[in-house]
Amino acid sequence: MNQMIVIRNETHDDARVITEVTVAAFRTLAVSSHREQFVIEALRAADALTVSLLAELNGSVAGHIAFSPVTISDGSSDWFGLGPVSVFPELQRQGIGKTLIREGLERLKALGAKGCCLVGHPEYYRQFGFTNPEGLVIEGVPQEVFFALSFDGSLPQGSVVFHEAFTA
Repeated sequence: MNQMIVIRNETHDDARVITEVTVAAFRTLAVSSHREQFVIEALRAADALTVSLLAELNGSVAGHIAFSPVTISDGSSDWFGLGPVSVFPELQRQGIGKTLIREGLERLKALGAKGCCLVGHPEYYRQFGFTNPEGLVIEGVPQEVFFALSFDGSLPQGSVVFHEAFTA
């Protein structure tokens, strides 16, 4: 891909286009509940979007990623959930999502985060260092689709709960 991807922070004026890219990205996914845009809106309303980034390609928004705090039953702090990540369907498989994920993880580290977790495709997230953690779970979620990445080498134990906005 010869086009330059620019990653930037979400601004107040980006809410509409974030909804558009999120709806489009998840529209045909069978595993989607098709409520991802409402999750982002609820995270924003709760001031729980710790990192919210947009990818621009040739000056137009191409994708979005959100990171928000999670709660872990063992009391571990400074862990975040990744998701949703969205790229317009016609722009997928061009490295935009990967660029958003890598930049988002770097920004979390810069904020002092200890790690990140997500629910996602069993093969895709391993390339970023995510693994299926032993001893760390999300109730009701199969272990093969739950991933964690520790930034400091320690891995919490117990149950992870994503922000209540994920029930939006």
